[in-house]
Amino acid sequence: MTALLFLAGIALLAGAVVLWQQRRRNAALQRQLDLAAAELQQLQQTCSRLAPAGVVDHMVADGLHVGAELPAERKVVTALFSDLVGFTAMSEKLEPPVLARILDGYFQRVSDAVHAHSGHVSTWLGDGMLAFFGALRPNPWQCADAVRCALAMVEAIRSYNEELARDGLPPLALGIGIHRGAGLAGMIGSRERREYGFVGRTVNLAARVQSLTRTHGAEILVTEPVRVELGDAFELQATPPERVKGIDEPVATWAVVGPARLVSAAVAMSIDSSTQP
Repeated sequence: MTALLFLAGIALLAGAVVLWQQRRRNAALQRQLDLAAAELQQLQQTCSRLAPAGVVDHMVADGLHVGAELPAERKVVTALFSDLVGFTAMSEKLEPPVLARILDGYFQRVSDAVHAHSGHVSTWLGDGMLAFFGALRPNPWQCADAVRCALAMVEAIRSYNEELARDGLPPLALGIGIHRGAGLAGMIGSRERREYGFVGRTVNLAARVQSLTRTHGAEILVTEPVRVELGDAFELQATPPERVKGIDEPVATWAVVGPARLVSAAVAMSIDSSTQP
């Protein structure tokens, strides 16, 4: 009986040792999983600065090998190019920390507007921004989304100017050009740095149209292909066709006044008030 009790004790002790060892292995494995999850999250956050979230998801799912998951392809997208009017002259009068603060606030606000309207920021060009709608995933409303985004950007900068004024800083002014067309979309770059981009005449024309905002005194200009897609969703005003660099024919543009229903309501109210005795 004593021997049996002794053997049972040995068995229990051995089982306890095995259980303790298994718990240690489980704890070590959990620490490894937590570390891997933290590293993955950091990697996704870092990559998201170079590519839209959907691209990053594909990259992570494919072990960061993007060739099989994200082949370059031709797409029809809507390009939005924005630039700060008169910012170069302004920047020469401001101290670097102040200038950086103003730019950070501007970049954050316009970037938020792009993301809120189903677009993605492709790149920053000095104080300019290039964004695409319909490049990463199909979007039949890409032109309307781009115009709504532009209107939101203008409103965001107006609100930002109130904040700048309270700090005694000069206001910002936006010029935005929007064009729709075909091009090559995909991960583009060198072995050291690759970004999700779009290459084609569409980008160049969007930038040229943005430069015409100064000529026509408009904040937002769209091209004929965009106007056709918009239909009667927005109130547009035709501007005289202008020649731009790299384009043979004069470019016809339309200034965006606002959503058609809001403009119509404002006009109706104006008419009603003018007829009152």
